[in-house]
Amino acid sequence: MTEQSGPSTQQIVEKVWLSIAERRLRPGVQLKEEQLATIFNVSRARIRQALSVLERDGLVTIIPNRGAFICKPSVEEARDVFFVRRTVERCVIERLCVSVSKPNLKRLREHVAKERIANAQDVTTDIIKLSGGFHLLLAETVGSDFLFTTMRDLISRSSLITAVYRNTNRFNCGPDEHAEIVEAIASNDVEKATHLMAHHLDHVESELDLSEIRDLSHDLRAALS
Repeated sequence: MTEQSGPSTQQIVEKVWLSIAERRLRPGVQLKEEQLATIFNVSRARIRQALSVLERDGLVTIIPNRGAFICKPSVEEARDVFFVRRTVERCVIERLCVSVSKPNLKRLREHVAKERIANAQDVTTDIIKLSGGFHLLLAETVGSDFLFTTMRDLISRSSLITAVYRNTNRFNCGPDEHAEIVEAIASNDVEKATHLMAHHLDHVESELDLSEIRDLSHDLRAALS
């Protein structure tokens, strides 16, 4: 096996992230380097790189002499993450309402169109990726590295929290609400756009049951298949 064979570090990260978001991997499960290397048919060095990225994104905790484990977000952390998201996303919306360009509006509308297709076809993986991707795209179009990096981390943590605490099997961060936000931004209506985003995040958080951690899978191979 050469270092160029098998999936890339980023592809491994995405596979683990989606397995968490789709509730196939449970918090607390150990991500064993040797087992992951076998599953993905890559070197342990590449697995260590992927685990390092997952740790940076707040999805994995690496404990010296013990290994890597999927993080267990507490109820308090879940509430804190959504509190911070409201603050950061309000800032993003306010900035976009006064500075968004026509090309970026086109990108946002095209993204929402892709979300509609994924929802119509009920493709869970695409729904999850595109839903989080919409919020990340909003931050990207602002042009602030700080806001983009902050949103990337918040979205990663939100995905873990949603996977753990969602009280429905349906992932619902829907394109209709996203479309309304985009059109309010296009109209430079700060008050309406920020209100729609706040309502949207309230909707997402309302689908969480912040009481207990769900009993998800411990089986790495089954979860990542």
